Amino acid sequence: MTILHIIPSFAPAWSYGGSVQSAYFLCMELARNGNLVRVLTTNSNGLGKDLTITPDCEHELVKRLQVRYCRRLLRHSISFSFLKALPSYLRQAQVVHLTGVYSFPTLPVLFLCQQWGIPVVWSPRGGFQRWSGSRRVWLKSGWEIFCKILLPKNLTLHLTSDGEATESLEKFPGVSTSVIPNGVEIPEALHHTKENGVLRLLYLGRLDKKKGIENLLLACHRLKEKQQQSFKLTIAGEGLESYALSLRKLASAHGLNPHVNFVGHVDNKQKRSLFEQTDLTIVPSYTENFGIVVAESLSYGIPVVASTGTPWKRMEEIGCGLWVSNDPDSLSQALAHMSSMNLSEMGLRGRLWMEQEFSWGAIAKRMGDLYERHISA
Repeated sequence: MTILHIIPSFAPAWSYGGSVQSAYFLCMELARNGNLVRVLTTNSNGLGKDLTITPDCEHELVKRLQVRYCRRLLRHSISFSFLKALPSYLRQAQVVHLTGVYSFPTLPVLFLCQQWGIPVVWSPRGGFQRWSGSRRVWLKSGWEIFCKILLPKNLTLHLTSDGEATESLEKFPGVSTSVIPNGVEIPEALHHTKENGVLRLLYLGRLDKKKGIENLLLACHRLKEKQQQSFKLTIAGEGLESYALSLRKLASAHGLNPHVNFVGHVDNKQKRSLFEQTDLTIVPSYTENFGIVVAESLSYGIPVVASTGTPWKRMEEIGCGLWVSNDPDSLSQALAHMSSMNLSEMGLRGRLWMEQEFSWGAIAKRMGDLYERHISA
């Protein structure tokens, strides 16, 4: 099977977070399964930053995984060389997997696939979900009107959770959907360190208002004031410098400097080290279509406190975390409660769950079956 993945940015553009990471591991697994996987993307690695990779030629990352990084001219993904290369790549594909919504590749890909009858699997990656602080809502609504006009007949929305599916269907009623979660790499060995008496907390992800980090800091302030638990919080990730600065100021204003450490962007090796020195991961987002950091944490045997804005309610059923509101009081109560629980046992239950249901081998098999159904439709 020849699969064309179209995504605004691709590995090693890790600054874009979960969508790039998920696409990369999926493509790797599909290639291992004997498919020819071609990726058409740009060389963008953040606003105004480019990958140090030769653009506008193919790179074979592994056998049967070929990537063309088109030269980005403006913003995150505006690329004329992408438009030039797109028709020939589409003609050679049996199925197209489009990732992203409000980016330059979306409209031309939908239009040409509609005109040429090419089957499409479209992963919005939470693009159709909204929360009270969502920005440019009217502009996004206008963009979605054009998407509806250009929808190919043979198209399925790939959603990573039931919640994302519900919200997406409100905007695209009647469109075929398939709910397949992201996968996660399961580390072969665990090497957790211990630190007696101190609860080591981790926030790992993009620094953005949608992520609810202010509420986490306020929850930690409540925990400090009540002296319920000695703790350290590591905040790993990057975002707009002005926003990152506002978080540091908030932590300082509430006397949290001795307890909170901002470490910025971390690569995969540094991420592993963080997990090995963590007791509990916190995901306080207002909304997430999936929340890959939850799966990553559980794969390392680290239990999680995740907000009800994430699709991780089953953690409580499995017994590997708590699913609570993301307001400061609820978060602080959850942290205090978790500090008295057997976190090691909870983490092991979470790791087993990830192995059984979220390994990339299992996810790639489900995605491959979806592609096959489209090709034969």
